[in-house]
Amino acid sequence: MAVSPPPAQSLPLTALRAFEAAARLGGFSAAAQELGVTPGAVSAQIKSLEDALQAQLFHRRPKQVTLTPIGARVLPEFSAAFDQLNAATRTLREEAQPCTVHIATLPAIAQFWLSPRLPALRAAMPEMVVSVTATEEPPNLKRTPYDLCLFFGGGQGEVIDQDVIFPVCAPALAEQLRTPADLQNVPCLSDAVWVQDWEYWLQAACPGETLHLRGPEYSLYSLAVEETVNGAGVLIGHQALVAPLLDSGKLVAPFAVKAELPRELRLWSLRPSGPRSPAARVARWLAENG
Repeated sequence: MAVSPPPAQSLPLTALRAFEAAARLGGFSAAAQELGVTPGAVSAQIKSLEDALQAQLFHRRPKQVTLTPIGARVLPEFSAAFDQLNAATRTLREEAQPCTVHIATLPAIAQFWLSPRLPALRAAMPEMVVSVTATEEPPNLKRTPYDLCLFFGGGQGEVIDQDVIFPVCAPALAEQLRTPADLQNVPCLSDAVWVQDWEYWLQAACPGETLHLRGPEYSLYSLAVEETVNGAGVLIGHQALVAPLLDSGKLVAPFAVKAELPRELRLWSLRPSGPRSPAARVARWLAENG
C-alpha cells in the first residue's frame, strides 16, 4: 500500500515578502514604507513567519533589527525570487494593459511640470492611458508597478532639464527688493524637502556674506508657490517648475543671479524596452517636449 508523504506546510507569501523587504532595507519601518503598510503590520507578519518556522530571523533591539545567520543565508535567494516574481507581474500587466503607462514623480513635478504637458501628450497619443503617482522618493522599480520615474537627481536616466534655482515673488513685492540684502526685510518662504535652497542660492549671489532670512516653511512646494503668487513672500523657484508662472507674469525674478544645482530633472525606466513600447514612446515624447 503506497503511503503519500505529508503535504509541505506552505508559508504565507505576504509574510515572506515582509521578511525580504525588512531584511533588504534594514528595518521594519523602511519595509513598511515600500509595502504600503504599517511597521506594526510588518513586525506581525515576520513574527508569524518565525512562529511557523520555529526559528528567529531577526535580532530585535530597541532601535535596530539585524538578521540572524539563517535570515542572512536565505535573503539573497528570496530577493532574487521576488525580483523574478515582480518582473513576471510587470510583463503580465503590460500584456493585459498594453497602452497604459504608469509614471512615478515628485508631487511638485507632477503639478508644475508633468500635468501641464499631459493634454498635449493625450492629443499626440490618444490611444495611451498615462497614470501618475506622486511620491516624495523615487520608488524601487523592481518592486513597484511603475514604468517611468521622473525626479530631480543624477546618475541615471535621460536628462530632461537642469535644476536651476533663483528667488521668485509676486510683482508687487519685487518693488521692495533692490539687492539680496533686502531679503532680510521680507518673509522668505522655504520648502521642507528642499530646505537648503536658500543656502545654495545665497552662496552664488552673496559669497562670503551672511544674511539672516526668516519666513515660514511648507511641507508642499505647491502650497509655497501658491502663497508666493498671493504675495506672502519670496520663494526659491526651480526654473523647470515655475517657468510658466514667470511667463504669465504671476511671478517675477527680482534678481539676475541664478544657481545651477549639481542635479537634473531626469526620466528613467527599469529596463530597456523596444522603441515602440508604450513606456518608450511616452518617455521619448516627454524628453522632446521638456
